[in-house]
Amino acid sequence: MAECQASDSDAGLRLDQFLAMRLPEYSRARLQGWIEAGRVKLNGKPAGKASLKLRGGERIEVEPAELTPLHAFAEQIPLEILYEDNDLVAVNKPAGLVVHAGAGRASGTLVNALLHHFKSLSSVGGDLRPGIVHRLDKGTSGIILVARTDAAHRSLAAQFANRTVEKTYLALVQGKPESDRGSIDLPISRDPERRTRMTARLASGRHAHTEYRVLERYAKFSLLEVLIGTGRTHQIRVHLAAVGHPVAGDSLYGAAAQPDLDRPWLHALRVRFASPSTGERLSLEAPVTPELLAWKARLSS
Repeated sequence: MAECQASDSDAGLRLDQFLAMRLPEYSRARLQGWIEAGRVKLNGKPAGKASLKLRGGERIEVEPAELTPLHAFAEQIPLEILYEDNDLVAVNKPAGLVVHAGAGRASGTLVNALLHHFKSLSSVGGDLRPGIVHRLDKGTSGIILVARTDAAHRSLAAQFANRTVEKTYLALVQGKPESDRGSIDLPISRDPERRTRMTARLASGRHAHTEYRVLERYAKFSLLEVLIGTGRTHQIRVHLAAVGHPVAGDSLYGAAAQPDLDRPWLHALRVRFASPSTGERLSLEAPVTPELLAWKARLSS
């Protein structure tokens, strides 16, 4: 256990910045991971956010985890490649596969698999996240774009930031929305009571916009096509739960337990964007996984 005491002169510093200065033997990336994992306490309570600004006078405790390599390495893990060119790769990520290494995980990720298949990827994201421009939750399947060059990474990142990338999902939700179409504009922030969750219940948070269209209605569920104008953590899951229609199987956000469904029924179906090198508008799609289709097929209308 390492302990630090913030002075008045430290007021205004980010927590991770302060710790990186006081504990130079650990990288800032490691410290951020430990903060997220609850291993850093502020006046006896989990700090929660690496970006938290110090006021001065805080007592900070750090419980280091076992040190694992802070760089990604190649592993022979199967991948379903949907598309590839000199700029990028599109992969159909299976549910259960984490996108990149983080606190407590150094292997078995999408990045490890990509490095085995493609040897080199964009370096813009750093040693832990080569090629990674955007992410999908561990339990979400579907299409994800990966940059092969730094120029492609910067182009794709700018398109995501400018919201010119169109991302379409399929979500099976509990209940029946009143209207066939709807939109949700609620800010999303970290849940102060359960740090593994996000919430749309607070007035503060980052702006988030979600649109949906009902494709099919069943006795107790509805299949939605969902488009997101922003890419917040757990956005679709949080927004749909906030309006009373949690994603089927998503127990983290209040969905009822379902037999033979141990993940949220959520799939990243399609992504539309401009090719980094040609500017041509590309539309790529990932087939829905058989287990999700089979589960939906058992529903009664």
